[in-house]
Amino acid sequence: MRWQAISNWFDPEAHGEQNAGLNRIPLFRRIFWVGLIVRIAYVTLAHTYRVSTYEDHFQFGFEAARIARAVVAGRGYADPFIPVGTGPTAWLPPLFPLMIAMCFKLFGVYTSLAAWSVLALDCLFSAATSPAVYEIGARCFNRRVAIWSGWIWALYPAAMQYAVKWVWEMTLTAMLFSWVLVLALRVRGAGSDEANPQRLSRWLLFGFLWGLIALCNPALCLFLPVCGVWMLLGARDLKRAFPMAVASGLLFFACLVPWTWRNWKVFHTWIPVRGNFGVELYLGNTPAALGLGWGISIESQPDLKRYAAIGEVAYVKEHKAMAMANIKSDPEHFLRLTIKRAYFFWAGVPHPFGKSSFLEYIREFNYGFASITGLLGLALAWKRGVPTARLFAWAFALLPLTYYAVTSGARFRHPLEPLIVVLTVFLFQSAQPRSVKGRGGLSHA
Repeated sequence: MRWQAISNWFDPEAHGEQNAGLNRIPLFRRIFWVGLIVRIAYVTLAHTYRVSTYEDHFQFGFEAARIARAVVAGRGYADPFIPVGTGPTAWLPPLFPLMIAMCFKLFGVYTSLAAWSVLALDCLFSAATSPAVYEIGARCFNRRVAIWSGWIWALYPAAMQYAVKWVWEMTLTAMLFSWVLVLALRVRGAGSDEANPQRLSRWLLFGFLWGLIALCNPALCLFLPVCGVWMLLGARDLKRAFPMAVASGLLFFACLVPWTWRNWKVFHTWIPVRGNFGVELYLGNTPAALGLGWGISIESQPDLKRYAAIGEVAYVKEHKAMAMANIKSDPEHFLRLTIKRAYFFWAGVPHPFGKSSFLEYIREFNYGFASITGLLGLALAWKRGVPTARLFAWAFALLPLTYYAVTSGARFRHPLEPLIVVLTVFLFQSAQPRSVKGRGGLSHA
């Protein structure tokens, strides 16, 4: 009876009228609130909000928080590496740094309360991904997959690690991308018998969310055209749907216009979203590069002086030229690094200097296992003709491409992890006992 009560709580709709009281709170909302409470409780009780003063608080939010401090101090969007002096920047997209600036403005720069509020927002974004995970599972597969996927995202420690410890954009990006997929499924009518799923409101929200993604992590925008075309091809009346898709695209570009115009006015050059790609490309492809991630080398005094002396645009252009020279002089080295980075993206980046080799093995196994089961779940969905499998395959193919060429890190896979959870659950829920021949005839292994 106790087990049934627990089961009823996690799935109140499974037993019909017997649980009418529990049904007052829809299951997807229950998943969200449990996930949010667990995350915020961890932040609060584990004191992950305490800000280290090492390197002038740089470990909290890195360049994003430095920019936020400049915004609050009235210097504008500037100074990503030192307290003052290097001037305007387009090193990072604006959405996440401005979110930190809001918390700094309300609660003080680098204070514990400001740090707690930033992490609480990260927890909110991570928990808000759970209902999206639930709906993706329900629309693409079945209710059982949806329930398991939603609760796993809400409660599995690996799904919440970036929300409770990291001050960066991963949880925001993952949430936005998950809801973009939900909108794509709604517009396409996946798992629904709606007579007219192609609605202007859905298309406009799709364009708006992609605008936010571009202002948060533009690397994901490689998937945008594929996703939009996939939605459009599912329309029963293409002539009616096409203007809605155009309106969605216009709204997407409208979201970028203020930031792009600011960059043009400040730097007198074309920077659509972020302007540090040349440096990233150089750091990932030096002759001594090993395919691993890196720290912020610009914090070293020689690089910092050079950056401040010639300005960000010239500094990035200079490093992009050096990167291209390195790649052209030794294309085999670049190819080897690209293959290693692709491997690390799915298998996990090794931490050779970690505190515990045992914990390192556990971490790598957990990370790599999720990649394998997610990819196998995608392959199974494709084999069984699940209509959304091709869309998900494009996401798996396109989202990592930038990182293959530039850098590696476990956090870069996070926007795909909601899909990985759904596909992993689908894989295991699809497993069936294998029939074998026993003494008494057929039995099940």
